Amino acid sequence: MTTQGLGKYGVWAHASAFTPEGVRELEGLGYGAVWLGGSPEAGLSVVDPLLEATEALSVGTSIVNIWSAPAKQVAESFHRIEARFPGRFILGIGAGHPEATDVYRKPYDALVEYLDVLDDAGVPKQRRALAALGPRVLELARDRTAGALPYLTTAEHTRQAREILGPDALLVAEHKVLVDTDPVRARLTARPRVEFYLNLRNCVSNLKRLGFSDTDVAHPGSDHLIDALALHGTVDQVADSLVAHLAAGADQVALQVVSEDILGTLRALAPALAERG
Repeated sequence: MTTQGLGKYGVWAHASAFTPEGVRELEGLGYGAVWLGGSPEAGLSVVDPLLEATEALSVGTSIVNIWSAPAKQVAESFHRIEARFPGRFILGIGAGHPEATDVYRKPYDALVEYLDVLDDAGVPKQRRALAALGPRVLELARDRTAGALPYLTTAEHTRQAREILGPDALLVAEHKVLVDTDPVRARLTARPRVEFYLNLRNCVSNLKRLGFSDTDVAHPGSDHLIDALALHGTVDQVADSLVAHLAAGADQVALQVVSEDILGTLRALAPALAERG
């Protein structure tokens, strides 16, 4: 898919956090896409009002969970949205976490089967993307979708992912942020939003591949880990750290604000991000 209209900065949040009024403001602030977390249901009813409220903003799922959302129904929802808002919806899918479902089996095989159903239902390769962390699923994202939507990663992971994906695939890297110059307070805010993922073996395995130690990933997460996964500091410091993803090969960085004032933080960061291009 083309990334020209996607913009360099997007916003990631639970689907329930987005409102038509809120995404209209985000578009005005210069954010190019919103990414809907929390495993949106197969009907994707949350998507239409957000696209209807905006003019050019892209909306993507990050992600539809393949265990809870049947592929045929998701394909029908995709075609409904694409007919109304051509080119503005990105279907992000993924296998989620083995700890979160009773029907979990080999995720790679399940992803392949899900993509096969989407193929049969006419969902174009270039209108879908895949949650991917490790090399094998990144390769699948490259070969069977527009690209990858990695979560809970660093600029180093972005660099490694770009090498695997090649120069043309979509790469949108999520990163947690908060504007707070007190590192102790910032860690207290961010740690609960990171610690949950230390229970999930796919996330922990990826963090270890990136060089984090057993001590780093042990509960409640080392300060070093928290600082890397939840960027904090002044507006300019956070913006500079986000740009590192772009320098490493990301097409877009999806900001996930972990403080309570989500819109206020995004308002504060928007001019600094715009200055950095």
